Amino acid sequence: MAVPGEKRPPPPTPVSGGMARKLILALFVFLSAMLYKQIQPPPPKIPGTPGGPPVTASRTRLSDGRHLAYLESGVPKEEAKYKIIFVHGFDSCRYDALPVSKELAQELGIYLLSFDRPGYAESDPHPARTEKSIALDIAELADNLQLGPKFYLIGFSMGGEIMWSCLKYIPHRLAGVAILGPVGNYWWSGFPSNVTWDAWYQQLPQDQWAVWVAHHLPWLTYWWNTQKLFPASSVIAYNPALLSEEDKLLMPKFAHRSYMVRIGDMPQIRQQGEHECLHRDMIVGFGKWEWSPLQLENPFAGGEGKVHLWHGAEDLIVPVSLSRYISERLPWVVYHELPTAGHMFPLADGMADAIAKSLLLGDDQ
Repeated sequence: MAVPGEKRPPPPTPVSGGMARKLILALFVFLSAMLYKQIQPPPPKIPGTPGGPPVTASRTRLSDGRHLAYLESGVPKEEAKYKIIFVHGFDSCRYDALPVSKELAQELGIYLLSFDRPGYAESDPHPARTEKSIALDIAELADNLQLGPKFYLIGFSMGGEIMWSCLKYIPHRLAGVAILGPVGNYWWSGFPSNVTWDAWYQQLPQDQWAVWVAHHLPWLTYWWNTQKLFPASSVIAYNPALLSEEDKLLMPKFAHRSYMVRIGDMPQIRQQGEHECLHRDMIVGFGKWEWSPLQLENPFAGGEGKVHLWHGAEDLIVPVSLSRYISERLPWVVYHELPTAGHMFPLADGMADAIAKSLLLGDDQ
């Protein structure tokens, strides 16, 4: 109730249309800035820089100033008859090379070079990475370590997909190639829709979304795979639903790797941050390529080498459908489908030696 003689405060002045628009614009800018901050990945912790992890590996400097960390095994390269570069897969590093036995390496004279792909472990990140740039990195790595004009390549999983890039961009450097359980890009041209959709729907729904975002909205990939509102990539999360029966038996060999020394709360392979390794892999691997493996020509038309493609029929991580179709369309690819194997078949007893012998000596050996 009003008290007689008491002065009431004046009513607020109505907000003019111009002032309302300014307030709405300011709120929009504020919310946009907050959203932008949420979707931007943190800067990578580059090895050997202030605040970054220490450098413990042997490294070589590329022409653009980046460094690649590498690991040599087998016989000394000066004594080697066969020189192989191994390209690791998703969420892995130089220590995850094909486990060729010491006995076979000595018997055949195998020198094996593995390296951390850009952004993994102790190799510098490459924010401008493309499906072409990694092939050129491999050629420069071979030159820096003086492997000679030609070398063999073996790539697994995401590293297997990179083999197609090497066949396109550096075929003149290759003596032979083994492609193991390669990741496929669902937007590659030339694949019938039934083949692509068959492979697509073999993924878990959350992986369909994660891959779709990496292809169509690459700038959102970091946020998508770090938010907690709904499930992100099950591959990053190591969802056991992705393991075949044989993979379940082999997974301990992969999960209990001796080099998995933790730096803070991050395994060594992710120590620069997940964006420059895992998310960048997804952006490039499932990105918009201007070409397809189906357009490749035989780099060994003279019979001086072979391209071998291996895939497990029970692979629940990388569907076999795309590899099958590639092998049908490219008759120069020697296709090995393993009927009961999953994705981790290179770790099975004796399989690494079988893959190496097939590549170096032929399937008749």
